[in-house]
Amino acid sequence: MKAKLCLFILVSVSLAINSFAGTQCQHHQQMQSKTRAEGVNERGDHAMGFSHEKTTHHFLLTATGGVIEVTANDANDEMSLRQIRSHLSHIAKMFKEGDFNTPMLVHGEMPPGVDTMRASKAAIDYKFEKVELGGRVNISASSTTDIAAIHEFLRYQITDHQTGDSLEVRK
Repeated sequence: MKAKLCLFILVSVSLAINSFAGTQCQHHQQMQSKTRAEGVNERGDHAMGFSHEKTTHHFLLTATGGVIEVTANDANDEMSLRQIRSHLSHIAKMFKEGDFNTPMLVHGEMPPGVDTMRASKAAIDYKFEKVELGGRVNISASSTTDIAAIHEFLRYQITDHQTGDSLEVRK
């Protein structure tokens, strides 16, 4: 009887410790994620030239590539509107030349997909266009390898910027 009681107590204590450790691990991951997001936002504000608090980013996956879109949160915020359009116009040109230094600066690491996108720069089209409250860069390719790289790059952006955009290709 004492052996069964001791075994029961030992199992109960072990389960409690594992549960506590799991909770601590989840808390640690949440804190790391929050710290990472804060770093991305801070570096992004500097590298992009506009505030993440005054703008909204979207990264969308399409059948031929995807879209990077940024809009001003306030229709009267002319400064953010100009900064968004300037930045995205510049990004389209830089990406076309195979220059992905800005995402590297924003994220503190080179996003996945960049090596393929850089190697295929002549085969991938980056087109800037104005939208009502900002701008977008339409990224398109015909090669399935290039499209997969674009999707990998954009999924990383969605996750790291925590935009909540779908990780699935739009129909």
